[in-house]
Amino acid sequence: MTRRIGIILPSSNTVVEPMAATALGNRDATAHFSRLGVFDVTLDAASLAQFTLRKHLEAAQLLADARVDVLIWGGTSAAWLGIETDLEWCEMISRETGIPATTSVLEMNRQLAQRSVRRIALVTPYTADVQSRIIATYRGLDFDVVAEAHHGGTISNDYAAIAPQVITEMIRDVATAQPEAILVMCTNMRGAACAREMEAETGVWIIDSAQATYDAGLRV
Repeated sequence: MTRRIGIILPSSNTVVEPMAATALGNRDATAHFSRLGVFDVTLDAASLAQFTLRKHLEAAQLLADARVDVLIWGGTSAAWLGIETDLEWCEMISRETGIPATTSVLEMNRQLAQRSVRRIALVTPYTADVQSRIIATYRGLDFDVVAEAHHGGTISNDYAAIAPQVITEMIRDVATAQPEAILVMCTNMRGAACAREMEAETGVWIIDSAQATYDAGLRV
C-alpha cells in the first residue's frame, strides 16, 4: 500500500516540494503538503508568533482530511525555540488528529543518537543571534558544537536563493574543525544538493534538514 506523507511547510519554503520525486523515488510513498505562514526568522515577538501551535493545528487538520499516514513539521524552528516545542507539537498533533507525528529536527536528532554522535558543526542561513540560540539548544542537549557558519539572512524566502557554491564553502569551512557530523539546519536551504559530494570531499557525515523531513516520513 502506498504511504501518504503529510508535510507542513513554512509558507515561504520552495525547496522541500521539488525534492519529493528524488527523496521518495520508488518508495511506494507520496508527499502531500500544507503551509504555515512564515516570512522571516528573527527573535522578535512577531516572528516568534508565526510558530504558535494553534496555527500548526489548522494546517495539520487540512492534511488530515487527505488521510495521510504521518504528519511532519518540515521546519527547523525548534532549533532556536527549543526542542521541547517540537515534542509538544507532536503530542498535540497526534492527540487532535489521531495521526502519528514527528518533525525534521527530531529526525535529525534521532539520526545523531543512532550513531552516538556528540561533536557537531552547524551550517545555517540565519543571523548571528538566531545561530547563537541554535548553538545553545544543542549544547543544552550535551552536543559539542565545534564549528558554525551562518549566512546572516532574515527573510525566509531568500534562503532558497543561496547559491550551492556558497553552501559548499560553508560546509568546507566547518569541516576543518573535524566534527563527527555537520547539520544543514534549514529546510529552505539547498544543502541536500551538495551533501553527498561534500561528504566524499570532507569525510564528514552531513545531515540535511530537508532530506531528514522525508527520512522521517518514510520511517514513521
